[in-house]
Amino acid sequence: MASSRKSKSNSISCGAENVLREQIRCGDHLVVALSGGLDSVVLLNLLASLSVQMRFTLSAVHVNHGISVNAATWTKFCRALCRSKGIPLEIARLKINRESGVSLEAAARDERYRIFAKLKADYVVLAHHLDDQAETLLLQLLRGAGVKGLGAMPVVRNPASGIQKQISGTRSEESARGPRILRPILDVSRREIESYAVENALKWITDESNDDVSFDRNFLRREFFPLLEKRFPSYRTTFLRASRHMAEASLLLDEMAEADSKKCTVFEKLRIEDLRKLSFPRARNLLRYFLARQGAILPSTAKLEEILHQLLSARPDAKVHVVFGDAEVRCFRGVVHVRKADTFPNAEWPLSWRGEKQLVIADLGGTVRFTRRKGLGINLQKLMERPVTIRMRRGGERLCPSCNRPRRSLKNLLREASLPPWEREALPLIFSGEHLVCVPGIGVDCVYQAAEGEPGIVVEWKAGRKSPLE
Repeated sequence: MASSRKSKSNSISCGAENVLREQIRCGDHLVVALSGGLDSVVLLNLLASLSVQMRFTLSAVHVNHGISVNAATWTKFCRALCRSKGIPLEIARLKINRESGVSLEAAARDERYRIFAKLKADYVVLAHHLDDQAETLLLQLLRGAGVKGLGAMPVVRNPASGIQKQISGTRSEESARGPRILRPILDVSRREIESYAVENALKWITDESNDDVSFDRNFLRREFFPLLEKRFPSYRTTFLRASRHMAEASLLLDEMAEADSKKCTVFEKLRIEDLRKLSFPRARNLLRYFLARQGAILPSTAKLEEILHQLLSARPDAKVHVVFGDAEVRCFRGVVHVRKADTFPNAEWPLSWRGEKQLVIADLGGTVRFTRRKGLGINLQKLMERPVTIRMRRGGERLCPSCNRPRRSLKNLLREASLPPWEREALPLIFSGEHLVCVPGIGVDCVYQAAEGEPGIVVEWKAGRKSPLE
C-alpha cells in the first residue's frame, strides 16, 4: 500500500516536471499563487523540490481579498509556510468592488488576475487541476459559451495576447506584457492531490466558503458531480478530452480569422467593404478576433451580432457607434475603429500653460508636448504676450494656417484633414488670450508663426485612446 502511494506521489511530481520542462528555461522566475488551501500548498511543495533540480527561481504571491473574516489568518499561515521553506512571499491586499450583474466570485477572480499581470516574473503558476477543469467546462456550457470558452483552461497561456493557446510541447514564441499563466497539475485529480498531501504530511487551511452551495462552482462540486460520478466515473478525463477538442477548434478559428484579417484590415483597422465579402459566420468570427486583438472584453453573442449587422448595413456616411462594456465601435469612411468609450469633459474645460515641456491631459487620455525649435512652430515671444491656455472646441473657432489664404473655420479644416469626428472633438486647442494660435496636427495661425531665426515652439498632441487597453 505504501509503495502504491509513493508511486502516486512520484507520478504527480513527474507529471508536473514534464510540463515545466516543456515550458520553462533555466533561470526563469516562477511565482506560485498561494491561497493556503490544499491545492496551492501541494503545488508549492512540488515546485520547491523541482526548483532545485531544474534551477528556476521560485517565489509566491498571496492575494488577500478581504472577503472572509478569516482572511488575516490565511495570510499569516501563508507567510509562515513560505518562511519555513525559505520562499519569498508577496502579499496583495484587495478591496473587491462588485459591478452590477457581476458575481462576487467573478469579481474576485478578475482582481486576482490583475495582480498576476503586474508581477515581475516569467510565469504565475496556478494549482488548477482535473476537477477544476471539469467544473469550468460545465459552467461555460451552462453559460452558452462558444468553442473558445468550452476550451476551458489551457495548461499555459499568455495573458497579454487575448488568445489562449493549448500546450503543444514547445515554448510559445508570443511576446507578453505580463507573466504567462502556467497550470502544471491540470491533469491531476483532486483525490490524487489529497493523497499527495497526506503522504507528505502537509498542512493547509480550509476556506469555509467552499461549503456554500449558493456559489455555482460549489454546487457542482458538492451536489452535481458526486451524482454524475456514480453513472460516469471517468467523466473528468472525458471532459478534459472534450475541452481539448474545443481548444483545437478555437485555434483553427483563430487561424482562419488571422488569414481573413490580412485581407480585410489596413493599419490595424477593419475595412467594412472587405468584411461584406465574407459569409456571415466567417465575418462574425473575424469581428470577434479583431475585437480581441484590440484588447476589448468580448461582448455577448447578441451584442456581437448587433455590431456586425450595423457594420454590414452601414452606408458610407453612416455614423455607426456601438458601446459595449468600456469599449466602443465606431466607423469613419468605411473603416472600423475600436476604442475606449469616451467620457469627455464639458467644452468649458481649460488648462494653463506656463512653459512646461509637456502637459498630461488625463481627461482626454493624452499628452501635449512643447519642443523649442528656432524658426519653427509658434513664435514664442508673441505666444507669451497673453496668458496661454489649452481648451477644447466650443464652436465657431477660425484659423489661418496658410498666410496666402484667408482665415477659415476650424470645422472645415478638421474635416479636410480626414480626422474622424470623435478625434476632432478631442483635440486640445492652444490659445493666447482669446486668439486661437495652434491646432496640433492642423497648423499654426499665420500671425503667430515663427520666422527664420526666431525662437519657436512646436506643439504635438499624443493621444492615448487608440484601443480599450490604452
